[in-house]
Amino acid sequence: MRTVIVTGGAGFIGTNFIRHLLEIRPQWRIVNLDALTYAGNAANLADVAARAPSRYRFVRGDIGDEALVRTLLAEETPWAVVNFAAESHVDRSIVGPLAFVETNVLGTARLLLACRRMWEEKGRPADFRFLHVSTDEVFGSLGPAGHFTETTAYDPSSPYSASKAASDHLVRAFQRTYGFPALVTNCSNNYGPFQFPEKLIPLMILNIIEEKELPVYGDGRNVRDWLYVIDHCEALAAVLERGRPGETYNIGGGAERANIDVVHQLCDLLDERLQRGAERSSRRLIRFVTDRPGHDRRYAIDAGKIQRELGWRPRYAFAQALAATVDWYLNHGPWVDSVRSGEYRKWIDRNYGAARDRADTHEID
Repeated sequence: MRTVIVTGGAGFIGTNFIRHLLEIRPQWRIVNLDALTYAGNAANLADVAARAPSRYRFVRGDIGDEALVRTLLAEETPWAVVNFAAESHVDRSIVGPLAFVETNVLGTARLLLACRRMWEEKGRPADFRFLHVSTDEVFGSLGPAGHFTETTAYDPSSPYSASKAASDHLVRAFQRTYGFPALVTNCSNNYGPFQFPEKLIPLMILNIIEEKELPVYGDGRNVRDWLYVIDHCEALAAVLERGRPGETYNIGGGAERANIDVVHQLCDLLDERLQRGAERSSRRLIRFVTDRPGHDRRYAIDAGKIQRELGWRPRYAFAQALAATVDWYLNHGPWVDSVRSGEYRKWIDRNYGAARDRADTHEID
């Protein structure tokens, strides 16, 4: 049975990735290391822990805790480590950039050191993998044409994207300097189940349901390449199993949409499901607000490399996956209530010790 350590596995993408791996690889075992900061919710995987205790283990801890990570690596001797652990909210990084440097840069460096040490002590096994999950935001902003490729120069605009860029460079440097078998992926904007409701799509869904204002930055014409989280998980599994160490793979959904168009689509989907007539159209709730500093205008991914080399393509059309996401939130009211009220922190405290929260803000992009 192969053991995979997933860091940051209690977050949005990590939760979906762990669920996906346990479903498609019945002979794999997952160890989830997560510090459970504000958006980490171990309850996302409570049913998995109860259903398959021999295949899933949760460890509360920080990737920057070298002693803990070394002990965990010695206990588990993993076939692979997949690193999702990161501070990932642009608005939060503008208010408090040092937390992003501590986790995304120093934390990644310490994780790399521990993993390299284990790898060398085990005789540098040829099949070991270290997969670092990153973002297309490291590339900065595109004009009206063109796409990000794996060779696009880095040009980060926010403290968040700068810290992720630094972590990407560290991972590549370890591969080139030490021969460490690392891979990097850069993905576009994810959406889907279990996303913390400060990001654009879940925030808009919940505000529409409650008929609250829908705040949209600037003119709403900032463009993102939207990637359904299940498609992302399938891509990551392909990179983990078939990717070449030392390589970078861009992962995109091929679904460029302006933010305002996404909001309009969500309004229409929910008006239909909630049986709201034209006089109560949710579009009336849209409010354009002051743009955030350094707001990138457009992202778009060229995913040709992963398609050619690994045979991955997104399976879900944007309209289909967006509707499924809306339905997930409509059908998971208790999860939403727990997250928005902070009750999920009490569950974490009872099961894993006192929570270490940071101040809440709300993402509009």
